[in-house]
Amino acid sequence: QVQLMESGGGSAQAGGSLKLSCAASGYTDTRKCMGWFRQAPGKEREGVARIYTIGGSIWYADSVKGRFTISQDNAKNMMYLQMTSLKPEDTAMYYCAAGAYSYWFGCRPVDFDYWGQGTQVTVSS
Repeated sequence: QVQLMESGGGSAQAGGSLKLSCAASGYTDTRKCMGWFRQAPGKEREGVARIYTIGGSIWYADSVKGRFTISQDNAKNMMYLQMTSLKPEDTAMYYCAAGAYSYWFGCRPVDFDYWGQGTQVTVSS
């Protein structure tokens, strides 16, 4: 079992910044992929960013490239999402997730099987 807990959500003006944190505990060694997903009302959940915790390879959704930065602190079992130049369309519930790494496919969204409770991010124009 892996437990995940997000923090750091809140409200911001367009153009502002927020930093999300995710604390992981439990059998974290079994899940080498960490990521952030979001879901806006009436929309499907989408991947925002993910990272391979051992190799450090990173993926970003096109919509957040250049604005969001995913990072990790393995010693503390923490993952972060620094969000800058926020837009109203970034408004969503943000979820921290953990998943298994595939030797052939890397970190795939379908393999994320542990989820946090989510933290709300609201960006006003």
